[in-house]
Formats: sequence, structure tokens, C-alpha cells
Amino acid sequence: MAWVSLIVAGLFEMFGVVMISKLHKDRNWQSVLFLTLAFGASFVFLAYSMKTLPMGTAYAIWTGIGASGGAILGMLLYGESKDWRRLIFIGMVLGAAIGLKLVS
Repeated sequence: MAWVSLIVAGLFEMFGVVMISKLHKDRNWQSVLFLTLAFGASFVFLAYSMKTLPMGTAYAIWTGIGASGGAILGMLLYGESKDWRRLIFIGMVLGAAIGLKLVS
């Protein structure tokens, strides 16, 4: 269950990053609310997963999901570069996260 919680935490982290971008564009209270809720939920699920998983592993995977997911969402939603080199490095981040799962 800790791994599921960690993945959910990463997904909320991705949503929070999207809300940061939305807040810069819209500057409304809904964006602030969703931003706060997303990161709050992300921290709650991360904390729950850290009851079982080592802190270093949990944090690395959480940030990996957030960083790579944020980059992918930037490509899909905001027209950021889809250069093949960028995709390779995103794959490397995800590969490292999977590697941490395999050795934990």
C-alpha cells in the first residue's frame, strides 16, 4: 500500500505543478485553492508512504514522478519542446525511480 500511496503522492505533485502554471496565467482564488489542495494531498500521501518506505527512496521517487510528469504535462498542455533528447532524459528519471523500487 505504501507504493500505491507514493504513486498517488507523485500524481498530486504533478497536478500541483500544473496549478502553479495556471496560477501564473489566471491569478484567481480557484487556482490557489487547487494548488494548495494538490500539494497538501501530495505531502499527506508522501508522509503515509514514508511510514513503510525508506525516506531517501520515497523522496527520490516522489520527486522523479513530479519532475518527469511535470515535464510531460508541459509538453502535452503547454506546447513545450518534445525533443528526443528531452524524452530520453525523462525516461532516465523514470528508469531510476523503477530501479529504486526494485532494490527497496
